[in-house]
Amino acid sequence: MTDRACADGNRTITLCVDSYENAEMKGRFYNKQGPEGVTFKSAAQFLIEMERTLDKMESPKAFNEIRRFTPCVEHDTGPPEAEFRPGDAATFQIRILFRQNASWQGSLIWMEGKQEQSFRSVLELLLLIDSAITVEIAS
Repeated sequence: MTDRACADGNRTITLCVDSYENAEMKGRFYNKQGPEGVTFKSAAQFLIEMERTLDKMESPKAFNEIRRFTPCVEHDTGPPEAEFRPGDAATFQIRILFRQNASWQGSLIWMEGKQEQSFRSVLELLLLIDSAITVEIAS
């Protein structure tokens, strides 16, 4: 596996939103670092747990971290297919490309809607998730 492929694989999170009431989401997310998944009961808890996960994965590093060449460590490919269950409200793939200006930048794929959008901040990420789930609930 190339270094770039290794880094790219470590940047992807699968977000499963199980409930979304009054703009408050509950669910779980999976990544290659922890295939067992992390549950959350609020958007704030989701963001805090995601930041901890990104710190553990060291990819992408926060903008103020010193860069070094390190060997690529491959992790499991994510949740085992038998255990993986899509979100009851929606399922997303989040790819974090950068962590700059105390925020995240990347892309969000809404799995049910088969659409992808880029985001420039955590706020924009949350607004995109809200818009997708709102469309899903309305239909």
